[in-house]
Amino acid sequence: MIELNNVCVDFAAGKGPTTRAVDDVSLHITAGEIFGIVGTSGAGKSTLLRTLNALQRPSQGEVKINGVAISTLEGVTLRKARQRIGMIFQHFNLMHTRTVAQNVAFSLKAAGWASGEIAPRVKEILELVGLADKAGRFPAQLSGGQKQRVGIARAIANHPDVLLCDEPTSALDLETSATILALLKEINVRLGITIVLITHEMNVIKSICDRVAVMSAGKVVELGEVFDIFAHPQHPFTQQLVSHTLNLTLPERLQQDLPGQLVKILFIGDSAEQPVLSEVAVMFGVAVNILHGKIEYLGERALGILVVRLTAADNPTAVEAAVDHIRQRTAQVEVLRG
Repeated sequence: MIELNNVCVDFAAGKGPTTRAVDDVSLHITAGEIFGIVGTSGAGKSTLLRTLNALQRPSQGEVKINGVAISTLEGVTLRKARQRIGMIFQHFNLMHTRTVAQNVAFSLKAAGWASGEIAPRVKEILELVGLADKAGRFPAQLSGGQKQRVGIARAIANHPDVLLCDEPTSALDLETSATILALLKEINVRLGITIVLITHEMNVIKSICDRVAVMSAGKVVELGEVFDIFAHPQHPFTQQLVSHTLNLTLPERLQQDLPGQLVKILFIGDSAEQPVLSEVAVMFGVAVNILHGKIEYLGERALGILVVRLTAADNPTAVEAAVDHIRQRTAQVEVLRG
């Protein structure tokens, strides 16, 4: 569906050396998936996204969509190709002097729709994004979430194959962000549109993406299914992103030399739903004190991390045996102290 082959993007800096914003990136994105690109500011993710609709031309490499090298198109053929690619933006990019319906209709007029077909399509698409009652409003009369819904409606009105999302929730509060992500997921499922989404937030990736590319300094440093990236991050930068998302930092007083062992346990899949800690409490007579952690579901698969202290009065071997049992029943055990 989407192929990026050895894509590089360089920017000239006056008379100085060029800056490489995207460095030899190759990605294959399949039809119908929600693909995330995550990284901090300056990682190159926005520049990379813009190569997908030729708003940014690669300095080297090739971008193909449905087998067509969009990075080489010009003029009319490029405009027609872009009509198959919708895009939504962080700050909405709405026309403030036009109503909601007129904003959506504008994209259809630009695509050459017959005038008699535009109004029914606008009505249909506003119903899909939950704005049927806001057709006559102006952007200034809308909330941030409603403005983004207009942006989504405009982007998908022309039946695109691909929807590019440039930080679509970073200007929104947490609750509104969740509703926008749910809408994007619904659009993906109902319409089969391939979504490519960039963000600096791993929580956004976790919420709706199927696969993710992690970018740092212009390079893709890790690529895989979202569950695998969270469960087994390989690159140090990815490990840092996941760690910040899970936020399992303990206060210093809980990390000091206290009785027993302080361990971090990774649960994956079925192990997250088994009474592993209850088992060791009964089998080995240890006290289990859960200090931090969470269990989440990414799609249908469980991922959990717990930090616990295991103690047994005057019986350190029981604690060792309990740790061994947990290690056999879970994905990973790391002894932090003890």
